[in-house]
Amino acid sequence: MTQPARHRISDLSAEKRALLAQKIQTRVAGGTIRPDHYDAVILGGGAAGLTLALHLRRERPGIRVLVAERQRHPVPEATHKVGESTVEIAAHYLRDILGLGEHLQTQQIRKFGLRMFFSSEDNADIAERVELGSSVFPPLATYQLDRGRLENELGAACSREGVQFLPGSKVVDVLFSTDGSHHEVQLLTDSEEHSVRARWVIDATGRGRLLPRRFGLRKDVGHKANAAWFRVGHPIDLGTWSDDRTWHARIREGRRELSTNHLMGPGYWVWLIRLASGSISIGIVAEGGAHRFEDFNTLERALGWLAEHEPQCARAVEEHREKIQDFRVMKDYSYSCDQVYDGSARWCLTGESGIFLDPLYSPGLDLIAISNALVADLVTRSLDGEDVSALASVHDALFRRVTDMWLAVYENQYALMGNARVMSSKVIWDTAFYWAVFGLLFFQDKFRTVAGSPSVAADLERLTDISNRVQAFFREWAAIDDSPLEARFVDLYSPLNFMVKLHAGMADDLPGNRFPERFSDNARLLAQLAGQLVTAVIDAHGDRYDDDRVIAQVQAWQRDPLIADLIAAHRRERQNTPTSEGWIALRPSRPGESTAGHEPNGADSMEQQSSEVSYA
Repeated sequence: MTQPARHRISDLSAEKRALLAQKIQTRVAGGTIRPDHYDAVILGGGAAGLTLALHLRRERPGIRVLVAERQRHPVPEATHKVGESTVEIAAHYLRDILGLGEHLQTQQIRKFGLRMFFSSEDNADIAERVELGSSVFPPLATYQLDRGRLENELGAACSREGVQFLPGSKVVDVLFSTDGSHHEVQLLTDSEEHSVRARWVIDATGRGRLLPRRFGLRKDVGHKANAAWFRVGHPIDLGTWSDDRTWHARIREGRRELSTNHLMGPGYWVWLIRLASGSISIGIVAEGGAHRFEDFNTLERALGWLAEHEPQCARAVEEHREKIQDFRVMKDYSYSCDQVYDGSARWCLTGESGIFLDPLYSPGLDLIAISNALVADLVTRSLDGEDVSALASVHDALFRRVTDMWLAVYENQYALMGNARVMSSKVIWDTAFYWAVFGLLFFQDKFRTVAGSPSVAADLERLTDISNRVQAFFREWAAIDDSPLEARFVDLYSPLNFMVKLHAGMADDLPGNRFPERFSDNARLLAQLAGQLVTAVIDAHGDRYDDDRVIAQVQAWQRDPLIADLIAAHRRERQNTPTSEGWIALRPSRPGESTAGHEPNGADSMEQQSSEVSYA
């Protein structure tokens, strides 16, 4: 070897020297690759691990991937896991990136969007509750998932794509290399111990959290909530709970039973999710301070809790009690992590092994999709010889920042669930923010490059501040206005011009430098919407001179510099890009009061207030 060549090799990092040595050894051996050596070994073959394996093979067809899964395959179709509902990011990931469109269309259910029914007195009549949902199918399809079906299809797809899939395998230990060579993963398969070697190790063990427990990475969060859920082998149809013709006429297409239905109350919500197998998944989710876990942590207690809080649901379950298939609980389910990616040590976490926030809005598979894209970026770049230590730190900081923003949607917010007036606006805001920010970033494959775009990074910083302030604003609004909202339908999609715009905009073709411009447009729109919200609420409560607490809050809002900026954004933009007003349900005026706010009368008034807005 020449002297300059030796100098060039000595300048390489330890990881690059080890990779070069591996390539040289492969050439010397006549191009053969040791069968027990892999580019990536994924610990865990649930949804997170299997989608990552498939993603890696789609990104790099020649990559050598092994998935070790404790459970045997095929799993029972009745596999009962949280994550039966998808929203736009996860649906796009499964359908368009992983190529599972035919499976989703033929073996799963197209979802009729998000739907919520807010408590009204004793909840004895669903038609007397405020309903929030869509009257039509939005164009970007989402799905309800039978998880057993999905994971079997993922396992089969991985095998077809050349992934080495080892169901029935327990991870005994992982011995991490310190010199840039392969890690050693010790497995127990069919009672026999064996080892494989891996350039990268990815923990997808779910709540087993193998690597976080080893490295002490778990991070507690302030959100404390619990869940219990079961499935009934009968297609319970929430749409049959009322004979009211006006109530049925709200829906222009689709059926309510195909929505991800939520029965909302103070400190809790109950999900009802229809599955393609004919079963229905029913779950109770409650904040610990409002509802004791011990009141619903067994099947009998859960049914009693439903009878007290959601009697129509309880009666429907009792009619088919003999068809209850299972029962699961999860206590204090929310947690975060101090680190999810390490480029120097060549390990990553994905799925619930790293961070789990909350089931409301179905973010679990979304976070898997986002994380898998970042992990695949690190692994493939590393295999190309790039030192990804710094990039892993950037991706790690971005992912944890995104999850912190997402967590604020839930933390200290469950108390609002009994306030239909505030929650109807919050759900629309949360959905608009999701489509405008996280959805657009993922559909346009820009999470990997946020740090490389100064304007996008600056807009994301600004949006973080706006999001956190608006979430606090919802709590402040609820504290001064707990007045009931009469039964009505709040259509969260078609009558609201900005919602139609943001939903479709995620999938737009944005060539060249159009993405930063669009992201900036969305940031301005969200600032405008936030300003519209706070302006309307301040106007509606500014004349309540007889209540010192209300006046003090209004004055605090008026002194807040960020609130002032948002109001200014609304006033500046509303003439050129007017936004529908029907998403804000304001308190009715009392006799003798004058307010600049108004209270729309549901979908009809929102149709009248809607105006066309298009991207420039």
